[in-house]
Amino acid sequence: MIGLISATAAGAAARDRLAVAWPDRTRVYEGPVADAVRRAFGECEQLVCFLATGAVVRLVAPLLSDKASDPGVVCVDEGGRFAVSLVGGHGGGANELARAVGTLLGAEPVVTTATDAMGVPGLDTLGMPVEGDVAGVSRALLDGEPVALEAESIWPLPAFPSNVGGAAAGAGAVIRVTDRAVDPAGHEVVLRPPSLVVGVGASKGAPVDEVLGLVKGALADAGLSVASVAALATVDAKAGEPGIVGAAERLGVPLVTYSAEELAVVDVPNPSDAPLAAVGTPSVAEAAALVGGGELLVPKTKSQRADGAPAMATCAVVRRPGRGRLAVVGLGPGARDLLTPRAEAELRRASVLVGLDQYVDQIRDLLRPGTRVLESGLGAEEERARTAVAEARKGQAVALIGSGDAGVYAMASPALAEASDDIDVVGVPGVTAALAAAAILGAPLGHDHVSISLSDLHTPWEVIERRVRAAAEADIVVTFYNPRSRGRDWQLPKALAILGEHREPTTPVGVVRNASRSDEAGRVTTLAALDPATVDMMTVVTVGNTATRNIAGRMVTPRGYRWQESAR
Repeated sequence: MIGLISATAAGAAARDRLAVAWPDRTRVYEGPVADAVRRAFGECEQLVCFLATGAVVRLVAPLLSDKASDPGVVCVDEGGRFAVSLVGGHGGGANELARAVGTLLGAEPVVTTATDAMGVPGLDTLGMPVEGDVAGVSRALLDGEPVALEAESIWPLPAFPSNVGGAAAGAGAVIRVTDRAVDPAGHEVVLRPPSLVVGVGASKGAPVDEVLGLVKGALADAGLSVASVAALATVDAKAGEPGIVGAAERLGVPLVTYSAEELAVVDVPNPSDAPLAAVGTPSVAEAAALVGGGELLVPKTKSQRADGAPAMATCAVVRRPGRGRLAVVGLGPGARDLLTPRAEAELRRASVLVGLDQYVDQIRDLLRPGTRVLESGLGAEEERARTAVAEARKGQAVALIGSGDAGVYAMASPALAEASDDIDVVGVPGVTAALAAAAILGAPLGHDHVSISLSDLHTPWEVIERRVRAAAEADIVVTFYNPRSRGRDWQLPKALAILGEHREPTTPVGVVRNASRSDEAGRVTTLAALDPATVDMMTVVTVGNTATRNIAGRMVTPRGYRWQESAR
């Protein structure tokens, strides 16, 4: 929950904008400001104070106890010009909150955390539990001192600067990635990857302390860290068993369940007749942990009760294989303000970037220092897809970029055709060229519409022509991608002629070149007046349907509301 505190009418107006935008995430604190800050500090994970920075400093200073537990505090001036991350930039999430508040209110986010300011990933922001000398190792990162990266577990990490390496010569600082229960050395940080899955079985009524004690004991005996447990897993029939549910809650991990049929086909070293009779599978703990593969580190282990009574719980521990991560990122049509915050976050998260050279140039300044860039020219799309998937299979965090939306005539389809279930794939949508062009033209896509590429490089012209004809007969608004190039100058006139068989010569046609870029140009013409020679590969052509009109120079396709019909 985010506590919102203000002292003046101007602050309250900005406060209320946040409250309306985030109704389920925020709580407004009224009353005397000092009391409001004190109550919010004790009840919320984050605070946004619409007060002078000095006032907030004085109010929260007596309340601070530990950076690991203090809420993140963001201060917004009453003019709404700046959103300052004041306390808990990383641990309290104040840096990201300042950016989110800035986006919503149109304020400039002010983040002074050293790693953020220098583009270096914060060791306590990587989504893993972290132990050790975070401040000292972070300072070594920033000062350019040699830092050794010792990854015992392969896990996708963001890019680190060039002073970080697997065996950095003379390194006094160390970043260790491990699920083993080792204590950090003096100038060392230990990152705990979520690599362990604990399969659990339990008799009805098994106490939560017995289940939890078994899990923790099994991990400790195997020299494994409880901080690397990603999930508890069991059979569907035990999904509501209080002892298992409670153990997962106290560990702070999800409980994953599988059907008896799914578990019965998993090869395990210690099958038993007891669970087969009880829930329909010869193994619960081992099978549930092994679903999806991995190395069985702790075979089935039974709990031991102090009173000598029969065990009521079993567990097994599996280290799941490290999985690389491929983010397929749409950059939008070109303008920086149309690049989504999610896309920016994925670019910062990547250690490897793969893309067309001209697209890489658009976002090079957003990459972290140390990001490995693999760029190539036009015509190498399949090569880029293979490269991105191959890098992800090495355990890297990869961003594969494309213009517009990466799933629309771009890199998502070749990449996903190449990928399998051995890597994690994330799609990041972007603003398409068709949408950017439509916004410039007016409202041409107000009713049913279709996008068709006129390039016959990958699709035979006979197929393209059949699709154009179907759209023409169906009276659908058509947006043409790749309409014309030096070597392809007859397809657009042919497509327009097909549409002309079903639409009047006065049908509005929108032509937009380089939508959202500095040399953007757009115009509305007609089906009869459009000169195909004025169109190139950087152009999007949108042809209206029989209802589309040119209204005050804007291309408008009515939605078909009844009130619009009656107003004619």
